[in-house]
Amino acid sequence: MTKLSVNVNKIAWLRNARTGDIPNIKMCAEWILSAGAHGITVHPRPDMRHIRPSDVGILAVTVKSYPSAELNIEGNPDTGPTDNGYPGFLKLVEDNRPNQVTLVPDSEGQLTSDHGWDLSEAESRKTLTDYVDTCHQIGARVSLFVDPVITQIDCVPETGADRIELYTGPYAECVLAYGTHHPRTKECWINYQKCTQTAVALGLKVNAGHDLNLDNLPLFNSIGELAEVSIGHALISDALRYGLEQTVYRYLKAINHISK
Repeated sequence: MTKLSVNVNKIAWLRNARTGDIPNIKMCAEWILSAGAHGITVHPRPDMRHIRPSDVGILAVTVKSYPSAELNIEGNPDTGPTDNGYPGFLKLVEDNRPNQVTLVPDSEGQLTSDHGWDLSEAESRKTLTDYVDTCHQIGARVSLFVDPVITQIDCVPETGADRIELYTGPYAECVLAYGTHHPRTKECWINYQKCTQTAVALGLKVNAGHDLNLDNLPLFNSIGELAEVSIGHALISDALRYGLEQTVYRYLKAINHISK
């Protein structure tokens, strides 16, 4: 059954709009996990526009208070330390030892993750293999952020990664443009289903994320064999209407975890 990891970047972004500590990232994570979410995701960026290194440490401790919950740290392993105090991505991973590390090929200053790794070149696969090995030595499971392209997914086992995270932006755009019942949406959904089946056949587990929301999530989840969805922007936006805990319930219902 698909698990829900909530990305709390936007909570930190709201806090950073003012001085002080409101909303409190630890308290919000506790509400999210107490409501039934299976994990917390953070994507700390070098400009520290939302998640700060100190937040990662706080959340690592918080998640451990919930025995079945997991911490997922996303980011580009190429990102090193910066003058503003960002310690570098792999240093954050080493210091906080998350359950899962999701490697994402985003550039410094990029607004949001909008493409997966290009695994077509042997050199790229070798570089990622080294990063995957480093994360494994720290004790983390590793997922690679990939586009919904079967030839790319075929290359993942060579890197030693445990999972992929399918970039679901194209699917979300299709649903927004055509609705859930349109033939183009069905065609897009079928491609994601084939990608998922390919990954599973290769021995990989499949995560998914980017622009998934209450409208498009039930259909996407019907693909089956999804291990986890990571959702942040839409969920936090919905929380403005429904409240944070009630919103988590709604997303759990969308992936068939609860019936109410």
